[in-house]
Amino acid sequence: MNWMDHEYYIEIYPPLEFNYKECLVFLCRSDQEVLYRVMNGFLYKLIKVGEESILLKIGYDQHVLYVEFPISHPSESARKEAAMYVWEWFDLEQDLSSFYEVACKSEVLQPLVQKYAGLRVVCMPDLFEALAWAIIGQQINLPFAYSLKKRFVESFGEGLSFEGERFWLFPSFEKVAEIDVEELKKLQFTTRKAEYIIGVAKAMSNGEITKESMLKKQDFQQAKQSLMVIRGVGAWTADYVLMKCLHYTCAFPIADVGLHNALKEQMGLERKPTIEEINQIATNWEGWQAYATFYLWRSLYE
Repeated sequence: MNWMDHEYYIEIYPPLEFNYKECLVFLCRSDQEVLYRVMNGFLYKLIKVGEESILLKIGYDQHVLYVEFPISHPSESARKEAAMYVWEWFDLEQDLSSFYEVACKSEVLQPLVQKYAGLRVVCMPDLFEALAWAIIGQQINLPFAYSLKKRFVESFGEGLSFEGERFWLFPSFEKVAEIDVEELKKLQFTTRKAEYIIGVAKAMSNGEITKESMLKKQDFQQAKQSLMVIRGVGAWTADYVLMKCLHYTCAFPIADVGLHNALKEQMGLERKPTIEEINQIATNWEGWQAYATFYLWRSLYE
């Protein structure tokens, strides 16, 4: 991590291959989003460090991310945690040079990497959030998924107000482990999804599932299988979490509808490609399927 602590604000120095504007396009894809806000050119994000909720005000200028703390004056250790969160959120540890080499040999990806150069996978550092959001999004359209998440966050998450705006934290697994399936059904969750999310929360509360243990898995397949033993987590959900939270660039949510639509559009097809056809298209994406998918998702927001 490359950063500097100025006590009242911090500076984060991303790699050369970083396009903040493109990352914001992805972040702003839904007006139902409640976990961050973009206002007057600044990105506001509430995070939890220990028992303290810290509001981050993130700006960008001359290839430097500036993070201010408009409400509190966090401790030195909390400021470092904030820097680490932003670094992980924008996947700044990833060296994209190999991805661009791969992409430039692909007819589908080459125009996308030229157009969106510097775009990085916008991650979810919190494992429970990544699992819950993936489960929420199973087999429903994105607008409805966002409306469900909004109800979930506003019902069970912690929040604070600043200058007339309300900022929210994703509900903690400790909190969700204590709620009843019927409480989620009132928010229009199906019985199954309610059971899955509460089940994940309970498993995390018991220490059965932790991000640390997932990161220690020996390889991608072992990590994927460890996720797929969780009730409610199939191949698509596992790949999504491996991609968005655990930073596996080889994760490939191949059954994703958005991916299929993007490939159909980019290739000028009359129908969406089959799984077999996608595997053929992705033959040379080995090791970078997650980034290929993310760039294709970006193409849907023109």
